[in-house]
Amino acid sequence: MHPLDNVIWQALNTRQAQFAESSSRARKFVPEISPLSAFEEPSAESYASLATLVDHSGTTAVFLDDPYERRPGWEFIAGAPLLQMVCENSASRVWSNGHYIVELGSLDSPEMLQLTALTKPGPFGTRTHELGTYVGIRDAGKLVAMAGERLKVPGHTEISAVCTHPEHTGNSYARILMSEVMQRIRERGETPFLHVRQDNVRAISVYESLGFRKRKLLHFAVLRRSESHS
Repeated sequence: MHPLDNVIWQALNTRQAQFAESSSRARKFVPEISPLSAFEEPSAESYASLATLVDHSGTTAVFLDDPYERRPGWEFIAGAPLLQMVCENSASRVWSNGHYIVELGSLDSPEMLQLTALTKPGPFGTRTHELGTYVGIRDAGKLVAMAGERLKVPGHTEISAVCTHPEHTGNSYARILMSEVMQRIRERGETPFLHVRQDNVRAISVYESLGFRKRKLLHFAVLRRSESHS
């Protein structure tokens, strides 16, 4: 199996096992890190195993190879086709044009949560920043753009939480910060990859200009555990 196939499952069984809550057939990130979860195969037994990790009426999110099919004990909340993209070449670096790039950590977590809540690049929790390096750009002391690392599997690291405050778009902040994170990933001898909604044409165009190519179509599904099957 390629490291990027069933990537959440592989992350939670290899480089990010320390962040996993586990049952017999399923794994999920601890809630403060991420709502993402996975199983080796999407069988009835696997969904039942995942249910033991999710509170009644609680939610979780999975990446599937095929569109979600109804399962006992689960309610489909939202979902979308998702492109997995990978950058296997060493595209030229986008320089910061005088913008000072800062490394973000636990002290910056409240601001990171505010920015992601406003821009909605994907789920971001109080401890998501522990998954890897996060960098940002500040304007007059305020965090206005950020990007960082999320899923990690052997030889590969995902770029995630790429976002810019609506009042500061048009400054190439996303390209600058992604380029910085990509450079750090490559310096470790790893390959950058990412996930993006298939309908986010503008973002896909930016990612392709940075050297990313479409690898696989996935299906993102947010699920809620049904009380009726408790």
